[in-house]
Amino acid sequence: MILRLATLSLLILYPIAWFAPLMRAGLLPLFGLSEISVATGLASLWDSDIFLALVVSILALLAPLVKTIGLALVQWGRLDRRAMPALHVLGKLAMADIFLIALYITLAKGIGLATVEPAWGLYLFTACILMSLALSLWTEHRLTAAAPHATRAAPAAPGPTGGDHLR
Repeated sequence: MILRLATLSLLILYPIAWFAPLMRAGLLPLFGLSEISVATGLASLWDSDIFLALVVSILALLAPLVKTIGLALVQWGRLDRRAMPALHVLGKLAMADIFLIALYITLAKGIGLATVEPAWGLYLFTACILMSLALSLWTEHRLTAAAPHATRAAPAAPGPTGGDHLR
């Protein structure tokens, strides 16, 4: 039950993390710092490069969300466990973790050139990504632990030729 509730909580936490301030940045703190979120970063990208914005939107927002929905459906028995390989591929396509690493690199590099401060949304976004990875692993572990009981095939009954050709 905890696994299911944690997965469902991601469906609420992801959108909050997308609009939460990840960092505050500016050239001089005297002039104020601008808050940067995933949503504002994507909005800027839509203004400059529509194709790249579309790719990043699909891979950084849509793919993790669809993967989480699929994971929840598998956990609640509404989607067959055979969908797990597809969800695994979707998880590899999801760029949220790569996006997060890029944010941390931006923070580290920006410290010398400008004022860059991490904001609470960065920690929430990090927690969502780590939680998603952990929940995927936990779900796969539980499914493989339950799989031998559910997928064990009954031995073939011997036919007129002994049944050895069926094995």
